[in-house]
Amino acid sequence: MLILSATRFTGMLGAWRGRGPAYADLADRTRLLILDGRLPIGARLPAERELSTRLQLSRTTVSAAYARLRDAGYLQSLRGSGSIVCIPGARQDTAPAAVPGTLDLSKAALPAAPQLAEAAAAALGQLPEMLAEPGYDPVGLPALRGAIAERYGARGLPTEPGQIMVTIGAQHAVALLSRVLLQRGDTALVESPTYPHGADAIRAAGGRIVPVAVTPRDGWDFEGLEQAFRRARPAMAYMMPDFHNPTGAVMEPSLRAGLLALAARTGTVVVADETMAELDIDSPGPVTPLAVHGPAVLVGSLGKTVWGGLRIGWIRAEPDLIARLVQARFANDLGTPVLEQLVALQVLSRYDEILAGRRELLRAGRDRLEGLLAAALPDWDVPRVAGGLTTWVNIGRPVSSPLTLAARSRGLLLAAGPVFGSDGVFERFLRLPISYGAPETTRAVEVLASAWSAMGESPAPPSYQPAVV
Repeated sequence: MLILSATRFTGMLGAWRGRGPAYADLADRTRLLILDGRLPIGARLPAERELSTRLQLSRTTVSAAYARLRDAGYLQSLRGSGSIVCIPGARQDTAPAAVPGTLDLSKAALPAAPQLAEAAAAALGQLPEMLAEPGYDPVGLPALRGAIAERYGARGLPTEPGQIMVTIGAQHAVALLSRVLLQRGDTALVESPTYPHGADAIRAAGGRIVPVAVTPRDGWDFEGLEQAFRRARPAMAYMMPDFHNPTGAVMEPSLRAGLLALAARTGTVVVADETMAELDIDSPGPVTPLAVHGPAVLVGSLGKTVWGGLRIGWIRAEPDLIARLVQARFANDLGTPVLEQLVALQVLSRYDEILAGRRELLRAGRDRLEGLLAAALPDWDVPRVAGGLTTWVNIGRPVSSPLTLAARSRGLLLAAGPVFGSDGVFERFLRLPISYGAPETTRAVEVLASAWSAMGESPAPPSYQPAVV
């Protein structure tokens, strides 16, 4: 069970006060933390007296907020265990699910590529040849490792199959790398904002995160990078140099070389999450991998480019690290399913065709979202992204979490800006995907405009309603 101190919980709340009653605002923000997954199911909140002291509120106010959450089904009070986070009408081990009719834009994902069904059928035809084998593989089928290596070669980075390990998606790869590269208490440099589950994997491995700023328009703070490497001497740096999630930023070639030079001085292993790298919209030709500029471990997957349900990722690293990763893998799983690897092999044989279609879809999605937001919410700052799946919108006021709650009550699920940071930062930002079709995007912008209009009267949702989950 996660036990939250009042100090940590206060940091997670961020700027939670609105214009409504304090107890209602506190309950609303806590509920959003639960629905966003920032407060895990089963976590224990601070005692009422401890939290009231930290927030400089009366205990009656905190008690009323907790009571409101209990009445709505978001807290359970257990003798000897305090106030435990839960979800209304769900078992304690389940996460919130959207009801029919709810539009979920909290995921940055594409629908399955049209070629996937044909690729899966071809893979099934190859399956009989594999049925005498165990059905899983800890390092990857030789043919698939070879195809991935060839893909790197086509992008300007000569690669041998022995430098490839096939994983169960990119998240599995990042978690495995974190466990191998970090010892408890080691520091890890991470962009801010960042992909939240990547940061979760580092924390789960015992790493202490050192943030470095990245913005859509200015990119990476190189001076901040220099200071972070010099002062923290991180064991690992988790970076997304291509179409960064959530900002969409792309790291300049000179900065790539500078980053790897800094890492070399401190012995830091740079892990580049390149799951978005080939989702370029405007740039001609393949995006050059970070490791062209110096030593770096690369993570890729088919989850963002082909379909999230195809759980195939990979790690490109030197063979000695691959061997360490294989040995460490057995503590959590025994290998990647062979059938999915066969599907991936078929997909890679048509990858250029698939990517061309994805780029066309994303280009239309980006232009559509930009046009709709310009018409409905002209004061929002919407950066033009050159690729990837998301844009990082500056909404102009530190109300991302209340806006997300207001949109949720209208049937639209979004991830609030602070999901991508820590301690309540990024309340001025909202991540919006560019990967959805015209009906979904149009509806989403209509809901956002309605919620924003209501927020003009009050920076918090006007009433506390049961969530649409």
